[in-house]
Amino acid sequence: MPNTRTYIRDLKPSQYVDGVYAVQNCQLGQTKNGKPYLKCLLADKTGRTPGRMWNITEEQFRGLPTDGFVWIAGQSQPYQGEIQVIIQDIRAYEPSPDELTDLLPTTPHNVDEMFAELLRILQKIEHPAMAALRDRYLEDGKLMESFCRAPAASSLHHAYLGGLLEHTLQLLRIADALLPLYPQLSGDLVRFGLFLHDLGKTAELTWETGFAYSDDGQLVGHVGRGLVWLNDKARACAEMSPPVIIPPAILLTLEHLILSHHGELEFGALKVPATPEAIFINHVDNIDAKLHMALAAAAPGREAAVAEGDASTSGGGNFTEKVWALNTRIYRPDPTR
Repeated sequence: MPNTRTYIRDLKPSQYVDGVYAVQNCQLGQTKNGKPYLKCLLADKTGRTPGRMWNITEEQFRGLPTDGFVWIAGQSQPYQGEIQVIIQDIRAYEPSPDELTDLLPTTPHNVDEMFAELLRILQKIEHPAMAALRDRYLEDGKLMESFCRAPAASSLHHAYLGGLLEHTLQLLRIADALLPLYPQLSGDLVRFGLFLHDLGKTAELTWETGFAYSDDGQLVGHVGRGLVWLNDKARACAEMSPPVIIPPAILLTLEHLILSHHGELEFGALKVPATPEAIFINHVDNIDAKLHMALAAAAPGREAAVAEGDASTSGGGNFTEKVWALNTRIYRPDPTR
């Protein structure tokens, strides 16, 4: 790995790039003339940017990871409002543990402080059986360690170490702000459901050498794993001395909150939300995930607009490249500043 490295956030137009980066969603596309080309996302701890290689062969492509690490040589260029890297040479790379600290993005927030705040919010759960069930999760040290370290996704929102904790805490904060406006909702069910909804991602994703799906993630997924764990913890409550039996209606409702949190069947929900609490959880989850993606896309341009008085200084335009998960391009400038 070269001694001088250029971080993604520091890339300028027409800059030579030579270094090791994480690669995500590495795909072989085809030009209008029928020639193969490489399209991917290049990332490090500071951010990510699109990469393209126009002269790749299929044999070269087969030697690259879909998600992993690569050494590249190339040049940056502005394209549709952001910087992309035109790759001239690329090969798979196995980073050392020290190099990984530069390659894997990490939450900018203090993990211990976030977890402490999450615990304070979860202590608001008052129902005795649900409080006992909550404690079975919290006393699982290995699970909580993974919960504090895992990303919330491999490449979309909160795709960095500590992202799952950050996302879950933000949802609990939103819930605490909104629950007083809807007193008919069960605060216990909402808080517990938000805590549980993505917990299975600690098994679905891997993050030791990059963000990818585990075998468990490919075969079971975070929704299925979360459901299995819920029933495991309920049995653990029943085996306590004295035993705590989780009322079947509560257990059934918590199962539904996990199964339905994606909202629509086409988006991965196994059931459409069918309780007020399930509808609430689906919408606040969607708000945080989509706003995080939109703000992450817009933030570089907004920072440039403040610093230079013109958002076009960031990659050359007011709009980002299309954010496919949002089905739109994001307008960068803040017109109030």
